[in-house]
Amino acid sequence: MIQVALDRLTKEECISITEQTYNHIDYIEIGTGVIKEYGMDIIREFRHRFPYKKIVADMKTCDAGKDETVQALEAGADITTVMGFAHDQTILDSIKIAKELNKRVLVDLLEVPVERFQRLKELGVELVSAHIGKDTQVQAERYSLERYKSLSDDFTVFVAGGISPESVQRFEKLKPDVFIVGGYITSAANPGKASATIKEVIPKT
Repeated sequence: MIQVALDRLTKEECISITEQTYNHIDYIEIGTGVIKEYGMDIIREFRHRFPYKKIVADMKTCDAGKDETVQALEAGADITTVMGFAHDQTILDSIKIAKELNKRVLVDLLEVPVERFQRLKELGVELVSAHIGKDTQVQAERYSLERYKSLSDDFTVFVAGGISPESVQRFEKLKPDVFIVGGYITSAANPGKASATIKEVIPKT
């Protein structure tokens, strides 16, 4: 499955790209930068405009798990993100609220040490994002994915980090359920065509 990551874009660009890619994507991610620019209103607008797609609010919550999770999910997101390095209580509070609302939490493993993965499982985490950050993607070929190789034994895995048709094979070894695709689609002259192309090369799940 494909999650289009809408970030560092205007609201109008986000809407246009989603409309162009709609038939080829499964999840719409409203990126952290977009949320910082437009707040919860953009989640509400996307819920109204695209009622049949799963919406991920990339809140990157580090603290105040209960409050930020309520904000994102009550605004219309189906999934909100919490950082894996956040305090255990933050993660527990976020999961508790999500379950009460019949929604979900995706835990971002950006810069999270391998030793913490087992603890995340113990906390009840189900969805994780194996994430190579924007600032390190220039070194992506040297950034080992080995640390993530066993995640699929315990979690539903999302992968993110400069994904393109050329890099899909590198991420396949993690057996991901969802490929998060940002710049390859959002920077394309024809986002609809780009989303169709990437859909052809990712494994069918």
